[in-house]
Amino acid sequence: MAKITAAEVNKLRKATGAGMMDCKKALVEADGDYDTAIELLRKKGQKVAAKRADRDSSEGAAIAQVNGDNTKGVIISLNCETDFVAKNDDFIKLANDFADMALNYSTKEELLKADYNGITVEEKLTEQTGVIGEKIEIGAFKTLEAPFVGSYIHAGNKIAVLTGLSKNVDGAEEAAKNVSMQAAAMNPVALDESGVDQATIDKEIEIAKDTLREEGKPENMLDKIAQGKLQRFFKDNTLVHQAYIKDNKQSVAQYVKSVDGDLEVVGFERVALG
Repeated sequence: MAKITAAEVNKLRKATGAGMMDCKKALVEADGDYDTAIELLRKKGQKVAAKRADRDSSEGAAIAQVNGDNTKGVIISLNCETDFVAKNDDFIKLANDFADMALNYSTKEELLKADYNGITVEEKLTEQTGVIGEKIEIGAFKTLEAPFVGSYIHAGNKIAVLTGLSKNVDGAEEAAKNVSMQAAAMNPVALDESGVDQATIDKEIEIAKDTLREEGKPENMLDKIAQGKLQRFFKDNTLVHQAYIKDNKQSVAQYVKSVDGDLEVVGFERVALG
């Protein structure tokens, strides 16, 4: 039997993130062969992943990253089962690593197949499932491209937002961050009324009519009053029409135009966990 040194165990631990005892056991079973020990740890991860495949992984870290010229942003969430794991520094670092990589891809499937230190992202997730003992997976994957893209990550990595602006102007970075904070706090359903799906519109009109009937309003007035309530819904629930949280005397659209007269919000993406 090969003698297993502390240095070898530590090398394997740094490479895989597995615990010291798990690394020592893997090296012992592999008779000191480093590559075989890594494979044994990955197989352990596969077994744990199979056992926990149906577990809920609604906790984790949502990370937003933007490229160097602020023309593309991405949000990914690295999901796990418990808030305890979500707050772990190594887990958050891994989430940031994946988010950095995601800027180079268009879909989650492409990211999962990408190389991460000699193995695919998907294999790394399986490995970490074995190390941590929880289901670990990439949940959300959203991208946004615009003339200027900014981002905001809420404390605790529970909410991440991207905001796209129509121009790269002085003050665009701060404006994009402020609008992203708005979206994080107020959770708009769409950018503006044109982005609200018909099912939601129909539902809001029906709710309004039912309420009006209970109030005794005449049937022939329902459509007109319901349309008014729908406009109020758009004002409260679409990003550019919402009252700006830092100055509720103006809308988000008006705030952005105060930065530059031609500036508009052209898109946003929001991911929330927990």
